Amino acid sequence: MRTFVAGQEARGDSEFVELALGIDVELFRGPLGSETDGERAARTDAARDILAELHAEAEAGDEIAGWDALYADALMRTVPFLRAARGYRPGAGEVA
Repeated sequence: MRTFVAGQEARGDSEFVELALGIDVELFRGPLGSETDGERAARTDAARDILAELHAEAEAGDEIAGWDALYADALMRTVPFLRAARGYRPGAGEVA
């Protein structure tokens, strides 16, 4: 079965989400696996550039770009659960 979004064929789940939402979730959120410091720096630089473009388009009156900018900004402030769990060490936190 083929899946099309806005006339483009989605060839996988991540491509379907990207076409449906209009942004690459992994670019803003980060990969679920590990990435090197260099890869992270390149990804976040690209994400910041795209986020700045989305904000500029939103200020010019593009409502969809405004919503995409809000979503992308929120994604940049999250840590995927799997990545956060890998760094978790029992007993290493502060006592409440």
